[in-house]
Amino acid sequence: MSRDLFAFEAIAQIPKLLTLQDRNPHSPTYGCFDRNFWQYKIIDFPSGMSQEFVYPLALAYDTDIPNNPFYRQPAIRDWVEAGILYAARSAHLDGSCDDYFPFERAGGAAAFSLLACIESYRLLGLNNQTAIDFFVKRADWLAHHQESGRLTNHQALIVLCLELLSKLLKTDRWNAQKEQRLEQVLSWQNPEGWFIEYEGCDPGYHTLTISCLARVYEFNPTNNRLKDALAKAAILASHFVHPDGSYGGEYTSRNTYNFFPHGFELVGKWLPEALNINDRFLKGLANGLAPCYADDHIIGHHTWNYLLAWRDFVLHRPPFKPRSDNRFWLQEGGILIDRRQGTELYLALNKGGAFKLFRDGKLVASDTQFSLQVKEGKKIKNAVGHLMGNYKIKVDEDEITIQGSLGWAKQKQMTTLNLIILRVVMYTFGRFFPNLIRKTLQKILITGKKIAPFSFSRQLRWENGQWKIIDELHSTSWDNVISAGIGCDQTSIYVVMSRTFQIGQLQPWVDLTEQVKQLKAGQSLNLERKL
Repeated sequence: MSRDLFAFEAIAQIPKLLTLQDRNPHSPTYGCFDRNFWQYKIIDFPSGMSQEFVYPLALAYDTDIPNNPFYRQPAIRDWVEAGILYAARSAHLDGSCDDYFPFERAGGAAAFSLLACIESYRLLGLNNQTAIDFFVKRADWLAHHQESGRLTNHQALIVLCLELLSKLLKTDRWNAQKEQRLEQVLSWQNPEGWFIEYEGCDPGYHTLTISCLARVYEFNPTNNRLKDALAKAAILASHFVHPDGSYGGEYTSRNTYNFFPHGFELVGKWLPEALNINDRFLKGLANGLAPCYADDHIIGHHTWNYLLAWRDFVLHRPPFKPRSDNRFWLQEGGILIDRRQGTELYLALNKGGAFKLFRDGKLVASDTQFSLQVKEGKKIKNAVGHLMGNYKIKVDEDEITIQGSLGWAKQKQMTTLNLIILRVVMYTFGRFFPNLIRKTLQKILITGKKIAPFSFSRQLRWENGQWKIIDELHSTSWDNVISAGIGCDQTSIYVVMSRTFQIGQLQPWVDLTEQVKQLKAGQSLNLERKL
């Protein structure tokens, strides 16, 4: 049954999660999931996010499917409890935790790991006062903490944590904070249905927000405003499942292929069309089109969410409805989806016209705009056309035009000196102003666009049953351009969940270097393609 695909995909990750954990009861880091810290000893603090991995272990312990060797194994139970206690032991005195640098006090890591610990504790029926005291302390910190940047999924996670802990402890301690935080989440939903993530619409993180809010709604079934927000969000998400069953990609604001299915099973209980979203995604999962998230830091998120989708899978599902030809345009979200004559175009108007194009249910083109390597003095910089920005656009029935400038890719790397400086800063005044440090790093690595001296025009024209792409790139001088091309999966901002591998990324690089080398000052690079 297709439902079991969720469980099989998730259970396959459990051996790696156990490899990441220190499972030696006599070790001072017993329960730690950050292998770089406890085993390799190449970092000087454990990532608090890693303790989220107790949740997929607890769910694997509780998932009764064929060939699940972890089902009801006492050792798994012990290791889950050890993981919860290590989360408590490694936390700061205020209950917060770090993720990427000391004294960071990362809201996302604190929320993800608290959710995991509360749910694992409840699921396994544990009885440990040390764990409870830790939950309360962290919940208190989250209830009053506001991180820099607008990441709605983090805020929804905090609401869910406070809701779950309130139910576990039978308390109204956080009622005011829950209401305030939920109000903030709902206010961050655009009228078009999407929840803001940094600078715009990211359908991937959108599904995580839905997953959290759907749980919250189950505890508050009379909250019609929340129900309406979930319905609008689910209908929006239904547009982003590609015809081959893949989801998201580089045309979205945070460049992710994220898909969290659990929320659609919960929403599907009262909005049956939401179940079609998961049915479409399961088709892609069966064909190996899911992205790979099996790295040491992000392997946990999808694992527990898949297992929850399996657990709460709605058996009676509505008929699968084929899509009709239409155009769906998020004018504020900056994304246009055009379906006609067997083609589906997913176009980022706010990212220079980066796009994915499908024909007859298969991916035929993934395009992340022009990319140039440019020599400036002794440095080699990367000018790209896929950064978020304000572009001049014109949208007609059979012709779409995007014009604007390339921007400099964010390619800042950590050096030994940078790491030393960051440690010194964090161990002195930075520990008292972690949000200021975080905001500074976000500006360096994620938000904003610095204009590069290249302008472009991209035209997508519908002719004779196919899309014709006409690209022009302009510059007053090409002398410093070392190489040029168009890639299928380039991204140029730092997002934890981006740059994962997905099978559609096997498309070849379009090398334009020779054409550029033949250009004289003031001439334009022209490229026409029929797809």
